[in-house]
Order: sequence, then structure tokens, then C-alpha cells
Amino acid sequence: MRSLHLEKKGLRGLAIAESFAPNSSKSVLSGIVMRRDFIIDDFVFGSATLGGNDATDSILKMYDELDRPDVSYVLISGLIVSMYNIIDIKKLFYSLSIPIIGVSYRDSSGIKDALKHHFPNSFESKISEYHKLGKREKITLHTCNDIFVRVEGCALNDVRHLLNDLTMHGSIPEPIRVSRLLAKTLLKKGLSF
Repeated sequence: MRSLHLEKKGLRGLAIAESFAPNSSKSVLSGIVMRRDFIIDDFVFGSATLGGNDATDSILKMYDELDRPDVSYVLISGLIVSMYNIIDIKKLFYSLSIPIIGVSYRDSSGIKDALKHHFPNSFESKISEYHKLGKREKITLHTCNDIFVRVEGCALNDVRHLLNDLTMHGSIPEPIRVSRLLAKTLLKKGLSF
């Protein structure tokens, strides 16, 4: 398990968020490299197929395109994106060898019924992917909002400290908030990657 080096003011992370239109076949993935002191260092873009299985590989490609060995962790807004395109957090960690943090904002009893409904012919493989994500852990931020995380490669206590540092108000860490805004803007402009 790696340390997040929380003592470093210039600690850099890659934050990834998405946006999609219900009638499209792909979502826009937006990634920003932001330092812990909120300085933005870089951008990268990708896409994921709605209902597909390519989000993990898209994130790996985005990371490679950045060519930024100074990125110390990846922060993802949800590990189930683009209409049940499930991100393999373990594959990301083993491929990149840096901590991976998936953040969600509401408690949930799971998505098994939704997967059965949307994928009647292949729901067993989707359910298997979903179970590989593991259990979510609840973190109460200094803003008094709860968020839920899945983590690979670092201690939950370090993640709690980092997310408190990165969340200025509400429940959405600033790097993810900016990445979401960027993804929504790109989608409105009709840009694809």
C-alpha cells in the first residue's frame, strides 16, 4: 500500500468525470491534473460507450496520453459510469501503481436489479464486474456531507484527509467539480473523443 504523501503542497492527482446525453452512444470523459493547492496543471479527454465495457481502458489511455509521472493518484467520480460501464478499480491500480479512489455521493443498496433489467442476456458478467468493485466506505467530510468511496492502493484514513483538503464546500471534491464542468461543456459543444 502506497502513501499519498499528504505533506506535499504540490501533490498532483488526476480527477476524472463524465457527461453524456441519453440519446448518444458515447460519453465524454474529462480529466484534469490538479495540485492539492487547486492549481490546474493539465487536461486530458476520452470517451466511454454507454452500456459498454471500455471505461477502464479509456482511463488507462487518458493517463498514458498525459505522460505525467508526477501524478500521484487517480480520483474518479463514480466507478459505474456511462449507463453501467463499470470501471475496474483493481485493474487501474495494478496497471498504474498509484492509488485509485472512486467517489460517489449517495448511499445505495446496489444495482443488481438494474443490471438484470438493462442487460437481460449478459447481466451475470456485469454483476461479476460490479462485485469486484468491493464495498464502499462512508466518509463524513468537514463540510458535514457524507460521501462514499472505494479505494485501491492507499489507506482509507489518507483518503479521508485528502478529500477533506480537496472539498471546499458541499460533497464534491474540487478537482471532480471542475472536471465535471469541463465534460458538460464539451458535451454541449458536441465534441467527441
